[in-house]
Amino acid sequence: MKNNIPLKAGGLASVQSTIKHLLKSKRTKNNIKNLLRVNQSDGFDCPGCAWGDNTKGTFQFCENGAKAVAWESTDKKVTPLFFKEYSVTQLMQQGDYWLEYQGRLSQPVRYNKATDHYEAVSWQQAFKIIANKLKNLENPNEVELYTSGRASNEASYLYQLFGRLYGTNNFPDCSNMCHEASGIALNDAIGVAKGTVVLDDFNHASAIFVWGQNPGTNHPRMMNALRSAAKGGCKIVTFNNLKEVALDKFASPQNPKELLTSASTQISHKYFTPKLGGDFSAARGIAKVIIEEYADKINTDFIAKHASQFDAYTDVVKATPWNEIEEQSGLSQAELQQAALVFKDSERVISTWAMGITQHKNSVDTIREITNLHLLCGQIGKTGAGLSPVRGHSNVQGNRTMGINEKPTHAFIDRLNKHLGTQIPTLGGHNVNAAIKALHSKQSKVIICLGGNIAAAAPDSNFVFQALKNSELNVQISTKLNRSHLLVGDDALILPCLGRTELDLQKTGPQKITVEDTFSMVHASHGMSTPASNDCRSETDIVASIAHNTLPEGRIDWLELRDDYSKIRDLIAQTIDGFENYNQKIAEPHGFHLANNATNLIWKTASNKANFNPVHLPKYIIPEKIVAKIAEQKEQVFILQSLRSHDQFNTTIYGLDDRYRGIKNDRKIIFINSLDAQKNDLAEGELVEVQSLWDDGIVRLIDGYKLVFYEIPQGNLAAYYPETNPLVPLDSYGDKSFTPTSKSIPVCLRKSKQVHINIKNM
Repeated sequence: MKNNIPLKAGGLASVQSTIKHLLKSKRTKNNIKNLLRVNQSDGFDCPGCAWGDNTKGTFQFCENGAKAVAWESTDKKVTPLFFKEYSVTQLMQQGDYWLEYQGRLSQPVRYNKATDHYEAVSWQQAFKIIANKLKNLENPNEVELYTSGRASNEASYLYQLFGRLYGTNNFPDCSNMCHEASGIALNDAIGVAKGTVVLDDFNHASAIFVWGQNPGTNHPRMMNALRSAAKGGCKIVTFNNLKEVALDKFASPQNPKELLTSASTQISHKYFTPKLGGDFSAARGIAKVIIEEYADKINTDFIAKHASQFDAYTDVVKATPWNEIEEQSGLSQAELQQAALVFKDSERVISTWAMGITQHKNSVDTIREITNLHLLCGQIGKTGAGLSPVRGHSNVQGNRTMGINEKPTHAFIDRLNKHLGTQIPTLGGHNVNAAIKALHSKQSKVIICLGGNIAAAAPDSNFVFQALKNSELNVQISTKLNRSHLLVGDDALILPCLGRTELDLQKTGPQKITVEDTFSMVHASHGMSTPASNDCRSETDIVASIAHNTLPEGRIDWLELRDDYSKIRDLIAQTIDGFENYNQKIAEPHGFHLANNATNLIWKTASNKANFNPVHLPKYIIPEKIVAKIAEQKEQVFILQSLRSHDQFNTTIYGLDDRYRGIKNDRKIIFINSLDAQKNDLAEGELVEVQSLWDDGIVRLIDGYKLVFYEIPQGNLAAYYPETNPLVPLDSYGDKSFTPTSKSIPVCLRKSKQVHINIKNM
């Protein structure tokens, strides 16, 4: 172990961590039962990541999935007495970890502005408050309907239906801040906004290119697929700005030899560390090698039949100079030739990526360039080959399928109108960026959040905090206390909901929900644990009740849908393609696959073909208007990326360690190359303030962060999210995607005057 970094990921340490979190929940016996049901065909879907389920095996959970289950199914509760003890002002002084650690929300509460405390309220009172406010807005577009990727298909479908019948397409969604670029790029290139592979394809791939992701922390079940592929001879080529131990060596906790000995599996055949924002030029370099040196490997038959703009693309690639590729990527021509050899010599190639690719200014073009590689060699639409964006939250992909989209297609709206006999608005609504601005300017007056923690998820924290405070009504449907509950203006409600592990009992009996994983598999999920409180309601129940109290009587019987979720699925079957016989399909073990046209080489694009993207490399990886400002700086300017710790999932912080990076009891960390530190007269462990650069005159900085030396390219830094959110301007977003550029933040470091204190674990 070097600098406390383990030599391998997984193994016994993962088991020990799982046990620690089970004990911490104070419901150890119950949560052991839960883990035996998680991701099983007769159990519940993990509330963590969206990775697909294996159809075999007793254990279908990973270390971080176990943390998610134990975190949700805890014996600790937040009651009205808790809110009587703590004012909102006092709670705002606490950290994000402390807030969620207080336990499950147990009763609806309303903010009292006069006392600065939340106070108990009945469910019917809460629904009446929401309905009265919505009925009295001047315009339906004065409400923002935010959604977290945890919400089920049933809740999401009702939510979008309620919003559209109310009269708005304002559906800001967590996907606006993560994989929006993937959807836009893939839709433009191949006519579908999803990946083209299924989990089994990983068993047949000859090579897997892993771009900008850290599966060992963010979706650990993927490690079993990579381990199995590597052991079978598949060559895994990794492009990651940091050296991550899980992408080097992994020991499966389910393999006795690797669990109990020093044995492990070598994951990456080649491991490249490009500069932040350099993945576009890295992929371009691979394409250049293939086009100029191995033209016989270009699949001309595939291209002639299925692709457009090939000649224009090859002209652009040939015109791209190597010095430009090397400078922007931070990789040498020789290194990219090595990657190209693997790509061109492999019969079946999968490319997979996550937010290391999507949270840059040029993310859409980067994903298009990865897609160009696959079109170049015909690596799509066959077993073991294709494109695989790995979604984060467990049903973020299903939310979109169900209509959580601020820009719905006319086909989707037409189908709803035809079936319901309605006239739903078609004018595009607000994404997260537009919603925050509308709240800040008081153009929007109400925000309702179906799960999530928008305050911690969105960039530019000070601006976002004020935007939420400006709302006249802030409604949060949640399992646990978080920062978004505390940014209150005139009125606010916290509505406690059931978690995935819990029994959802409605008038017609126990209900099941459905989710869609990152491979477009749709399957049922039903919890069996006793709910944390008798006052917790399901998200579906809450949404249906809000709609029932707000909208005039019409063709939708919201309470009937609340009482029997199968009737929601019947409605989905009648209005969304691919869901015919929905209730019958989810009765099958592990559900059914939503096949997409691109997998079958049918291209629903304007050209009716897959489209190459013949664009030049960007001149800069950050907005050009910032380049001049950077040139004025006397200090060195770094590019910073935000990332998650191993004790974290999205905005939820399970603990204060980051085992795979050697960090203990701390989150105020800046990872830096030791040579950069020496160049700037900085020592390991020294405290710094970090200021980001933008052109709006606002000073954005964080202070008191400890330097930790790490294997990262010179000129690049890394730090934890959401602590770094204040550094990202709201208007620093990806071209076309509006996704925050959280992986390419220009910053300066200065020595801090603060004293660093490690956070104590609870």
